[in-house]
Amino acid sequence: MQVTMSLSSLVGMSQNFNEEHLRRSLKTILTYAEEDLELRDTPFPEQVQDLVFNLHMILTDTVKMKEYQQDPEMLIDLMYRIAKGYQTSPDLRLTWLQNMAGKHSERGNHAEAAQCLVHSAALVAEYLNMLEDCRYLPIGCVSFQNISSNVLEESAVSDDILSPEEEGICAGKYFTESGLVGLLEQAAASFNMAAMYEAINEVYKILLPVHEASRDFKKLATVHGRLQDAFNKVCNQSSGWERMFGTYFRVGFYGSRFGDLDEQEFVYKEPSITKLAEISHRLEEFYMERFGDESVEIIKDSNPVDKSKLDPNKAYLQITYAEPFFDTYELKERITYFDKNYNLRTFMYCTPFTLDGRAHGDLHQQYKRKTILTTSHAFPYIKTRINVIHKEEVILVPIEVAIEDMQKKTQELAFATHQDPADAKMLQMVLQGCVGTTVNQGPLEVAQVFLADIPDDPKLFRHHNKLRLSFKDFSKRCEDALRKNRSLIGPDQKEYHRELERNYAKLRESLFPLINRKIPQLYKPLNLQPTHSQRNSFSRSSLRKVDC
Repeated sequence: MQVTMSLSSLVGMSQNFNEEHLRRSLKTILTYAEEDLELRDTPFPEQVQDLVFNLHMILTDTVKMKEYQQDPEMLIDLMYRIAKGYQTSPDLRLTWLQNMAGKHSERGNHAEAAQCLVHSAALVAEYLNMLEDCRYLPIGCVSFQNISSNVLEESAVSDDILSPEEEGICAGKYFTESGLVGLLEQAAASFNMAAMYEAINEVYKILLPVHEASRDFKKLATVHGRLQDAFNKVCNQSSGWERMFGTYFRVGFYGSRFGDLDEQEFVYKEPSITKLAEISHRLEEFYMERFGDESVEIIKDSNPVDKSKLDPNKAYLQITYAEPFFDTYELKERITYFDKNYNLRTFMYCTPFTLDGRAHGDLHQQYKRKTILTTSHAFPYIKTRINVIHKEEVILVPIEVAIEDMQKKTQELAFATHQDPADAKMLQMVLQGCVGTTVNQGPLEVAQVFLADIPDDPKLFRHHNKLRLSFKDFSKRCEDALRKNRSLIGPDQKEYHRELERNYAKLRESLFPLINRKIPQLYKPLNLQPTHSQRNSFSRSSLRKVDC
């Protein structure tokens, strides 16, 4: 540990150290450890090897930081790796976590800065708990799980490797009760700047018992006042759309020019409403500056990349918009807008395709590939890009694509109808897209393509029935939306509303024979034989007397 701290001081503060000499020294240490015959059968050589490897990684990443000052993602990645290298040195890890918080704050990434401070507080709590058992202090990083599922990585290393009672360990000003309080207050302030008011509540849940134990009523009043402000802001922004927490993109790197990044995939978190063109331009411009204008190419589609077809002398980037993905069971817990934008690990992007190789075709030819990505950590995290560790694909056949499209239209109608406060312009725009006569591949065409005939393949019977029921729900939502629109319009829009109603009447009339046609095979009566049983209470096993 002392060796690690000394190396950190040398690399971080000395302006004229010789990197090559330092590497050679580390190699010499490794050679001595491997060639010592007396120690060969002990765990010591392996421990030396691990230490030298860790020191080498820290040295490499620290030197690399000077090269990547203009690449914010890579810079934070290097700082992250250095902090990870100091896992057995809590003082140095804390320093690097705070450095990362500072970098994020400079770039306006307040959610990530808050996460760095939460990790710092969890690290301090972990070692304070080892020093003394205070009932009002958090019992370690496990107490911070409601703030972030990532925080368990701050768990203290085993006592036999590191003890906070050793001289020089956990000696900084933050490894105290007041230091912990300060980190938590900074984290709450950063969450406030990130408009993540719900997370402030979780931070103060840890902080309040400390102030209560010290009977500091002035600070308690301040904290409760801040909580009141945070909750009021949540109430005033109930829809959530006033707070844009970030946009996500899947970025793939292909080509030996990228070095360690070759064939790596990441999910990037970009600020607020970032368009695909913006992040594409930023990354393309940066790597062109590094590798040359002719050496960088953006892969325009989101299809799987066949590396054998790529030019080995070029660097390729594939950038795709991705959105958070939730299983049905998760949506029961993720109710609010904040819930659906916090602690995110699973993302999805869709790729339309046809069997003849085109991206788009007629309705009956249109397939869709859903790619579901799982990241190593949950967003928001202490960095803005996270590695993809798992990928799975789901292929939707044309009728399934149609079902999804109709369900999406129905949800849009429901949202526009029940929006509070009501937005007449949005409601009319959605209605026009659903019942307008000029809508290509609109609801009527979808119904005519997929519901006109009963499918020959029995496997598609349930899809056919699901689409039929989706149209019934869609029709009901259209009626609700028209009723709502009638209550919102002024005298100048009455004729426009009558036109919408006429269009809907035509659509409903055309849909009626299609959506009321059932597949007989799905509605066969069950041939169940009646069973006769005694219904007196004595014959029921729950009430039967048992001889012991």
